[in-house]
Amino acid sequence: MAIAHRRIGTGPLRAIVLHDWFGTSANWGSVLDHFDPEGFSYAFPDYRGYGDRRDVPGHYHLAEIADDVLSLADELGWDTFSLIGHSMGGKAIQQVLVRAPERVEKLIGVNPVPAGPYEMDHATHALFHGAADSPENRRVILDLVTGHRASRHWLDRMVAHSVAVSRPEAFAAYLSSWQSLDLSAAVKGSTVPVLVLAGEYDLALSPDVMHATWQVTYPNCRVLPLPGAGHYPPHETPVAFVTAVEDFLRSDREQ
Repeated sequence: MAIAHRRIGTGPLRAIVLHDWFGTSANWGSVLDHFDPEGFSYAFPDYRGYGDRRDVPGHYHLAEIADDVLSLADELGWDTFSLIGHSMGGKAIQQVLVRAPERVEKLIGVNPVPAGPYEMDHATHALFHGAADSPENRRVILDLVTGHRASRHWLDRMVAHSVAVSRPEAFAAYLSSWQSLDLSAAVKGSTVPVLVLAGEYDLALSPDVMHATWQVTYPNCRVLPLPGAGHYPPHETPVAFVTAVEDFLRSDREQ
């Protein structure tokens, strides 16, 4: 089965880019205009039940995402590659690392979910787990993670996109997977180079949370706070985001 995906660039540095719980491969904002197409090759797949793969059946969990990522890499002829994952995608890239550590060159997490279970109090659990069937819950979550700073129009567009391009059953099942899955033991001791980009206004996955989780789990991890951004740096600070990503991906190639 071919894995539908979007491509940017034909350069020698290769990365597979995994979207968040709300988004798709098409919903990265204006950042898509700023990637260097000569130095890099980027592949952006959708998850089963989302976007161009909305009608592809599945179990809708992170292990399935990882299997599809590795199948896509095989289709592209990429023996090794880096991984970029936003939010839920940040936990998915860790599942890929568990599946095939020898193929992963670097990890970049964008306000990424850590390796361990994501704890929620009763109110947060109700808010998140009600979001599959409630556009208003989705809007509240998006407003929270962008620090109550995003415009009404942007929030409305993000909610409309998430409702239109994802199956409710997939949206719900992926949440259950990324919230409860514990990859801590499986990734312990990994020396893969890691960059975590953390928008300063994210009220859920803040820079402090990244220091307390990712930097503890991965000894070769750097956390870079992004001023002016919340949970969506590709939308909020696109040029700064791309610059940080590409500086890290090429960092040891120029030494």
